Amino acid sequence: MTPQEYVQEKAATSGSSFYYAFLFLPKPRRAAITAFYAFCREVDDVVDEVSDPGIARTKLAWWQAEVAKSFRGEASHPVMKALMPCAADFGIEERQLQAVIEGCQMDLEQTRYLDFAGLERYCHLVAGIVGEVSARIFGQADPQTTEYAHKLGLAFQLTNIIRDVGEDALRGRVYLPVSELQQFDVKAHEILNRKYSDRFTALMKFQADRAQQLYDQALALLPPADRRSQKPGLMMASIYRTLLREIERDGFQVLHQRVSLTPLRKFWLAWKVQALGRL
Repeated sequence: MTPQEYVQEKAATSGSSFYYAFLFLPKPRRAAITAFYAFCREVDDVVDEVSDPGIARTKLAWWQAEVAKSFRGEASHPVMKALMPCAADFGIEERQLQAVIEGCQMDLEQTRYLDFAGLERYCHLVAGIVGEVSARIFGQADPQTTEYAHKLGLAFQLTNIIRDVGEDALRGRVYLPVSELQQFDVKAHEILNRKYSDRFTALMKFQADRAQQLYDQALALLPPADRRSQKPGLMMASIYRTLLREIERDGFQVLHQRVSLTPLRKFWLAWKVQALGRL
């Protein structure tokens, strides 16, 4: 299997909404974003799939060294072999990949966040930086697009957190800020025990409203000159906002299930943005 085949399989089998946005890109950009996405999946899987925190830390340390070696021309992992030929063409920097790894390391050290500011720092590393790299690959021309990408990445990550509340609880993680749990009088043990209440629903509505506001703010920041090049991000925004609305309509029943959209619906939402320019 070639490095390019490896990253393609990694992206295609993930079932992620991101994959549907890649389909409409020209081949060189599609190759770059697929390799970058595969890198993100590799380091994220270390945290999600390795049960021993010590082993997970060792694996992430290996990835830190592999990234450093790769930017010296010594890549050994197929993901980095696929990604590095694209790095110079699309302005991908070592600091960006190291930041993504740093965000994954936070998952090993921290299972709670005292306030939204703390959570926002984590989201910046695992999603904002991903948005920054993606925007460059898509064809960013205006520097302001970086701010849009960071804001949109934050909205995506908050949507993920809302969707995955129950799943994360099974891993002992509650990303919802402690100060906001207290604000709505929701105890962490209620989430860990999958206990629904009107208080929990109010808390989740607060989270969803903030995410929706961030989508609006992000879209307002996108410069008109980059609207065409950033269509893949707009496709993802359409898919993620639709998912968030489904969760809202379902009354935030996220403790016992993982709400998702069908592949056909994701493709349809992506196609609408590509063909009609509508979210």
